[in-house]
This record gives sequence, C-alpha cells and structure tokens, in this order.
Amino acid sequence: MTFIAIFLLYLQAYSLFVDFSVAQEEEEEEVKIEVVHMPEECTKKSKKGDMLNAHYDGFLATDGSKIYCSRSDNKGHPKWFVLGVGQVIKGLDIGMMGMCPGEKRKVTIPPSLGFGKLGKDKVPPDSTLIFEIELYTIARGPRSAESFQEIDLNKDRSLSQDEITEYMKKEFEKGGNKRDQSFYDAIIADVFRKNDHNGDGFISAKEYNVYEHDEL
Repeated sequence: MTFIAIFLLYLQAYSLFVDFSVAQEEEEEEVKIEVVHMPEECTKKSKKGDMLNAHYDGFLATDGSKIYCSRSDNKGHPKWFVLGVGQVIKGLDIGMMGMCPGEKRKVTIPPSLGFGKLGKDKVPPDSTLIFEIELYTIARGPRSAESFQEIDLNKDRSLSQDEITEYMKKEFEKGGNKRDQSFYDAIIADVFRKNDHNGDGFISAKEYNVYEHDEL
C-alpha cells in the first residue's frame, strides 16, 4: 500500500474520530430540565415571543454559590422579559420554553449556553450553571402589533404609563394575581427607562419595537 493511500486512510479515520467527538460534545452540551412542580391545570405554555413574569435564582454547579437572585436584584419583584429573543442567557431561553404558569423548574445550563469561556462577574469561565425558576404569568408578546393596538387605548400610536399599567393589571388578573400599585410603578419605571429613548414620557411604535438585551 502506497504512502498516499495510507495517509488518506489515516485522514478518514481521524475525520470519523473528530466527527464522533464533536457529536458527543454537542450531545452533552444541552440544557437539562427538571420539573420540580407542575400545576394541576395548564391551559397555556410559554413559547418564543411571549412575555414572561418569573422569579429565578442562579447558582454555580461546582460549589452551589449564588450568582443571581431576581428577588434581591429586582427589589423582590418577579422579572418581566420576552422569551427567546436574547433578553436572558440562551440556556434560560431554552430552559423556559413550554412552561406553565405556576410551574417550577430546575434547569442546568452548560457553559456554551451560559457565559462561555469568558465568564461574567461572579461567573468564572467555563461554568455550568443551575437555575431554580418559578413562572407566574405568560402574557402575549409585548412587541407584537396586536399587543400595541390593545395597549394603545386612545389610538394615538403612542403608549402612556397609564395605558401600559392598565394592560399589565389586566394580564395579571387573568392569571389570578393581584399586585399593589408599587409593584406596577417599579415595572413601569424600568420599562420607560429602557424604551423611552427620546424622554418624552411616551413609547412610540418605533420605540416599542426595540428589544433591550439584558444578560440575566
């Protein structure tokens, strides 16, 4: 057998080994979901583009140290975010798909779907993360044209604080969750800080369609 033939056989064998190794790595690099609590009734499940209201605590898988807590970070309020658009790390976007209001999950996220090789703040490089999640409410995605029209009560193509507050109250009441005014005030302040780019006290149709990307 010539040297070239042997070399080609070697390359084929090496290629098969590499492909197998990559496939193993890809198979391992997935979000692991454990359902801790499932409500008796589930008439709606979360999907990409939905607006979710949830509490979640994050921990390092290595030693269990806490890296994030929505209760302390958000003054005790559950966090609002849109699912599947990058407002949270990719592992959370994946781990919260198909979730019911009232459901609790424990989600294990590999480094490639968390903060990767660089890490961030309390998260060292190449860290596997564990999140304990409790989902409260699923609302229609706030960036859809239908939602904008529903929130825009006076049809002036801009959203006031009062209009958004009324919309949130209605969505919460659908899920049987009533909150005091301070809860809504805190969310409204955050919404306008991130979306009212010209500072006029209203969110225009253009501003409404701009996603802000938080990492947690």
